[in-house]
Amino acid sequence: MQKLNFPEYSFRFKNSQNKLHIFDRIRKKFVVLQPEEWVRQHTLCYLIEVKGYPESLINIEKELTINNLKRRYDIVVFNTDGSIRLMVECKAPKVAITQAVFDQIARYNLVVDAEFLMVTNGLSHYYCKMDYEQEKYLFIREVPAYSS
Repeated sequence: MQKLNFPEYSFRFKNSQNKLHIFDRIRKKFVVLQPEEWVRQHTLCYLIEVKGYPESLINIEKELTINNLKRRYDIVVFNTDGSIRLMVECKAPKVAITQAVFDQIARYNLVVDAEFLMVTNGLSHYYCKMDYEQEKYLFIREVPAYSS
């Protein structure tokens, strides 16, 4: 798999049915290793190991409904009160981060109401803080570290 713009992490792999799988420490199972999954697993390690987010507050690939359509977010990090601190949209490294990607996470956030947003393709990372009063997102330098 391609080297990403994250620190080096160690992962568990296995081959099954002629496909390479990677162990997801949040879902506690092996999942097929696709380019987007490679980015998702690096992002998880970054949030947990660098930013200090507890694994117990992280949710992966859960369904949400937007305009009667079923969608799945990549990563959500909760606050201890159940509100959502951070929502992450992961794309494969070959996928450019365009306005359409920001539009996608903004649509998801209409349902989720996260405090922060992160968009990454593993090579480029963008972080935003939501300003609900002004109805916009403000780009920030990095996602804040976890604080209880």
